[in-house]
Amino acid sequence: MALKNRTAVITGSTSGIGLGIAKAFAAEGCSIVLNGLPTPDCEAIRAGLAAEFGVKALFDPADMAKTAEVRGLIKRAEAAFGAVDILVNNAGIQHVAPIEDFPEDKLDLIMRINFYAGYHATAAVIAGMKARKWGRIINITSAHSLVASPFKSAYVASKHAVAGMAKTVALEVATDGITINCIAPGYVWTPLVEKQIPDTMAARGMTMDQVINEVLLKAQPTKRFVSIEEVAATAVFLASDAAASVTGTTLSVDGGWTAA
Repeated sequence: MALKNRTAVITGSTSGIGLGIAKAFAAEGCSIVLNGLPTPDCEAIRAGLAAEFGVKALFDPADMAKTAEVRGLIKRAEAAFGAVDILVNNAGIQHVAPIEDFPEDKLDLIMRINFYAGYHATAAVIAGMKARKWGRIINITSAHSLVASPFKSAYVASKHAVAGMAKTVALEVATDGITINCIAPGYVWTPLVEKQIPDTMAARGMTMDQVINEVLLKAQPTKRFVSIEEVAATAVFLASDAAASVTGTTLSVDGGWTAA
């Protein structure tokens, strides 16, 4: 396993896409730093991951809305494992509302978690990656980093910002053995998607079934949700030696959504 003994930090990784990515890297032999807001299940998730894959795993409760805690997460991971070789900026939130009604506090929180957290985590890992001449930074964006949908102004803006940041950093570190890319999934059935359904129902005057079939899956020609495992496998590829020349780009895993 080419990634064995690497250390991967995955933000927002106690459920959904983030946990799926953590499992995929653990299966490759990576030490794992899980992250999320603390819940009674966190220790069981951490212990289960370590036992299932025979790797070292830590849980860090850093709040991705707070810059000091984001940078502290990287420092603690480096102290525990000696290096952060792979950073996956996955943490994200969503709120759905017309722009004229969009709550200012939701706008601020979306930008802090979806964009600023990844920005500061990336800035924090670069020096160590440069010193080791190897690093992989993977941002989980969305098809909404490439296209837009109504009532998601803050989310779409935040994801476009991440993609722009990745392009810029890729140019800055192009000769340092570091790659930085984005994975843009279509709709994956995760808690984040499930939680936005009531807001979309209210904004569009639809039933739950209508939102799923006429809004979410309407965007994806395959007419099915993208699987967590498909996104996780793409992340492992981007961390591999086979992807050493893939940098500054976005890989769509969206069932054909952005092909139109």
